[in-house]
Amino acid sequence: MLRILVIEDIPANMALATDILESAGHATLQAAHARQGIEMARSERPDVVLMDMQLPGMDGLEATRVLKDDARTRDIPVVAFTARAMKGDDERMRQAGCAEVVSKPIRWRDLLAAVDAAVATPR
Repeated sequence: MLRILVIEDIPANMALATDILESAGHATLQAAHARQGIEMARSERPDVVLMDMQLPGMDGLEATRVLKDDARTRDIPVVAFTARAMKGDDERMRQAGCAEVVSKPIRWRDLLAAVDAAVATPR
């Protein structure tokens, strides 16, 4: 069982992601915006962060960079969770520090495979 922090501002996406993760036996923490998620990552030290890229205020790329620049959170793998499908977006997310990228709409197998791959990747 992993402890996974889901940072997502759309309630339906949050509900779907947490349902998939919890059905697979994982525990979830939830944050509705980047700043709340960063503080939760620092205090709760989850095993993985599932980060929406299109958050209000601070977007997911910037939030990922904040986590990766902080000694307390830099070793927590971040999985990008995005509807972006433009050429080069995956590379930008990986450059920001994301270990894996999952596209929306969510496919449960893809989400679970990305979480497993992120945890298995040496940090």
